[in-house]
Amino acid sequence: MSDQIQKQIDLKAPVSRVWRALTDYREFGTWFRVALEGPFVPGGVVRGPILHPGYEHVTMEIVVQTIEPESLFSYTWHPYAINSKVDYSHEPSTLVEFRLEAIAKGTLLRVTESGFDKLPPERRDEAFRMNDRGWTGQLKNIESHVAKEQ
Repeated sequence: MSDQIQKQIDLKAPVSRVWRALTDYREFGTWFRVALEGPFVPGGVVRGPILHPGYEHVTMEIVVQTIEPESLFSYTWHPYAINSKVDYSHEPSTLVEFRLEAIAKGTLLRVTESGFDKLPPERRDEAFRMNDRGWTGQLKNIESHVAKEQ
């Protein structure tokens, strides 16, 4: 197993449009399927219930790390923390980075999630497997989202 998940997609939308979909918490919530409570601010904690069927009992919580306009947006979180009876706050978190690059047809979006090797052994493989699958789905979600409105 690798320590990181890497995915990328070519989006037929300008960098400014993709950036807005990533960093406006309401738009992020729409395609990511989470009802976030407030805006993204470096160092700030943002949370909200997941709206994806089967995961409505889960509250997503992220700590915003970096906002470099139209280039890099990153946060940390506890990956695949879906058991509401478990306190994941003592565990190390993973780092999620969204990097944007202008290309001829729109925007190249790269997503990297790293730090899985620091997770407890009993959670590591499943968290990696589920998030690897999850990022594949989320890239399709953002692709559909930015295609709807330019």
